[in-house]
Amino acid sequence: MKENITRNEPSGILIVNKHTGVTSHDIVNKIRRLYGTRRVGHTGTLDPMATGVLVVLIGRAAKACEYLATDTKRYRALLRLGLTTDTEDVTGKVLTVSDTLPTSNEVDAVLPQFRGKIQQIPSMYSALKVGGKKLVDLAREGITIERQAREIEIFELSATPTQTPSDYVLEVQCSGGTYIRTLCADIGASLGCGGVMATLERTETGGFPLEIAHTVAEIEEMTEEERTKLLIPTEELFRTHPTVLLPDFYERLCRSGCEIYLKKIGISLSIGARVRICTASGEFFALGEVREYEKGAAIKAIKTFCLE
Repeated sequence: MKENITRNEPSGILIVNKHTGVTSHDIVNKIRRLYGTRRVGHTGTLDPMATGVLVVLIGRAAKACEYLATDTKRYRALLRLGLTTDTEDVTGKVLTVSDTLPTSNEVDAVLPQFRGKIQQIPSMYSALKVGGKKLVDLAREGITIERQAREIEIFELSATPTQTPSDYVLEVQCSGGTYIRTLCADIGASLGCGGVMATLERTETGGFPLEIAHTVAEIEEMTEEERTKLLIPTEELFRTHPTVLLPDFYERLCRSGCEIYLKKIGISLSIGARVRICTASGEFFALGEVREYEKGAAIKAIKTFCLE
């Protein structure tokens, strides 16, 4: 059955400052109620204890999830040394306690081994799915399975000591798929004293910073018009992609599912490139991909976001 889509449906990106104690799905359910639509998704799960930037996609924007590249993210976490738990954070069952804590110089000395491209084994207490089931759900059932190490990249990593000798504030910029709780545990293991994540705040993802985020409580206090004005255009999700402006004739062909040959519109792009397809006046309406056809390279819309 074809989904009923109207121009009046709210559509766009909402940057939410998630509060602690709720799941990302809880936030989605609240936004569905506030914006009056079931078509709501998000671009990256935050654990219940975590706070910070949650990118919520509303209306037609929700169709973009599957086409988003892995985003670079920024986090601020509290690393607590001298402790290990089964969940790699302070909410878990305590496994070991150490009274011997490293100096701040010793902490700084191990950080270089965690910068750059490294291998990381995902925590059992993560949202990563194996066989259609989240690892965290398996862990809660008492099931532990073998996980393969995955390559991640840590672009920036610093540890600032606090007034509590065991605690350090970690500032992390990393690739998508990085588990900060595991990073804390691995740093603690490298120091020989153990470590866990005490708090976590996502301060940026996909180029959307915490400074532009709003809490659910703030959004609830707004009028419908104010809430609508918060929505960022869907095309901002693809702002790093090249823009292709199509004259009216080629726009109609593109909207009808035809490929648009690059030589016909006088541009050059590499095969596999994703592009923002816009009208001649610059209005974004679809995400496209460059593919090789019998008659040459052409752009084809892979997802349309704006109605005619």
